[in-house]
Amino acid sequence: MNLLESVQQILQPLFPGVLGIELAEVSPERVVASMLVRPDLCTTGEVLHGGAIMAFADTLGAVATFANLPQGVRTTTIESKTNFLGAAPAGTRVTGECTPFHRGRTTMVWQTLVKSEAGKLCAVVTQTQMVLPQSRTFLFKG
Repeated sequence: MNLLESVQQILQPLFPGVLGIELAEVSPERVVASMLVRPDLCTTGEVLHGGAIMAFADTLGAVATFANLPQGVRTTTIESKTNFLGAAPAGTRVTGECTPFHRGRTTMVWQTLVKSEAGKLCAVVTQTQMVLPQSRTFLFKG
């Protein structure tokens, strides 16, 4: 199984799977994915909700960081900035392309361009991912 298939399988039962994110390309240099603009992901006016756009872009940045991680570490988003520039109507598909600004040892910074099916820029998202050691599993007793 290649990296794209492996990551898609990991994401499927999680929130990105609920959103319907479909990965098209996963590499250390670039992540490309799409998402159907379903009515349940929309706000008034039958356009994609800003929170759905942010979650879509956050997922792409996390996947891009994951593709760059050495063994024994994990990642988490520590900052995200979104500029909303246009709408994506229900029944269409948005595409996101995520590329790096910085790929360091302890942080990575990504930019995701989210475009409508018509090719119109809907949002520009810049996010910072922190690289952390693997977490330990803790058992909580009630």
